[in-house]
Amino acid sequence: MRLEAKELASLIETLRRDGYEVVGPTVRDGAIVYDAIEGLEDLPRGWTDEHAPGRYRLLRRPDNALFGYVVGPQSWKRFLLPPRVRLFSVRRNGDQPEIIADASAEPPPKYAFLGARACELAALAVQDRVLLGGPYADPIYRNRRQDVFVIAVQCTQAAPTCFCSSMGTGPKLSGGYDIALTEVVEGAESWFVAHAGTEAGAARLAALGAPEASPQDVARAEEAARRAESMITRRLNTAGLRERLAENFEHPQWDDVARRCLACANCTLVCPTCFCVTVEDTSDVTGSHAERWRLWDSCFTQSFSYIHGGPVRASIKARYRQWLTHKLSSWHDQFGTSGCVGCGRCITWCPAAIEITTEAEAVCGFPPSSLRSEQA
Repeated sequence: MRLEAKELASLIETLRRDGYEVVGPTVRDGAIVYDAIEGLEDLPRGWTDEHAPGRYRLLRRPDNALFGYVVGPQSWKRFLLPPRVRLFSVRRNGDQPEIIADASAEPPPKYAFLGARACELAALAVQDRVLLGGPYADPIYRNRRQDVFVIAVQCTQAAPTCFCSSMGTGPKLSGGYDIALTEVVEGAESWFVAHAGTEAGAARLAALGAPEASPQDVARAEEAARRAESMITRRLNTAGLRERLAENFEHPQWDDVARRCLACANCTLVCPTCFCVTVEDTSDVTGSHAERWRLWDSCFTQSFSYIHGGPVRASIKARYRQWLTHKLSSWHDQFGTSGCVGCGRCITWCPAAIEITTEAEAVCGFPPSSLRSEQA
């Protein structure tokens, strides 16, 4: 199906009318972030992003593409696994505590995600496996995830930090969406080739009454998607990676990266799959009201591994090693998949310009798949 911008605007409008909070890309604070949008005017029309290790900049495009960027600092986990959520509130009722608010009982938002990329859909699948699989499903994540409607957008460009092709997660869309869009820029404007991934998506597209895409339209869209594939230059050698990381626990590269790492936790906060949290209890000065909050945490904070007597991982070396080996090695043992989708956010948003691909291959003794950045 071929959609013009007006049909996309109509799709957003009907989703909002049906009770969805439409979340999509928008420009704010010098970055492309995900937030509630009301229409096309909120999208980053004519903007693109420049990525490098430790560097991110917004730039103007020569055209008015609506989705002409790669990825920003945020991922969809911000909405499904909120950075800060109150688990419950309790107040004193005589001599007995009384629960007055319970997060698992609150009605969740009904989200429609607009603009999800292939690596991000892979990250959602990883989070589903972690937080919904097994006997201990997270009720807050489950409630927020169950009614999500996903409108994915095919990547038509890539950044020097992208390595999704090495992880088998992109850049081409392969599933996990209700509707997939490929933007074709033509002169000052753009249009889309759309196809459905679910019955719900097919119903939404049929309601728009847009014409079928011609073979020429489809060819133009496929050409735009191939352009993204050809732009990916960063690679990660994954052959034997899981085993060799586990075998090289005392490799000198861990000391080298520890001297550069600031333990700021940026990499875990921007990562679309990291899920570590902590719990914080608060009370008022009278002792009659208390709350329990769940907050994002990181394996890079010293307090995260604290047990009676002190932290298990006191050094930056130990904490970086924990993060990288869990992400690329022991995650397989826990969840049957890698914890990395190759989005490159941890490289872009690391203030020390540390590159996970370079560090992993150095520890494993692999020849580098891509040149180390001059900034690293």
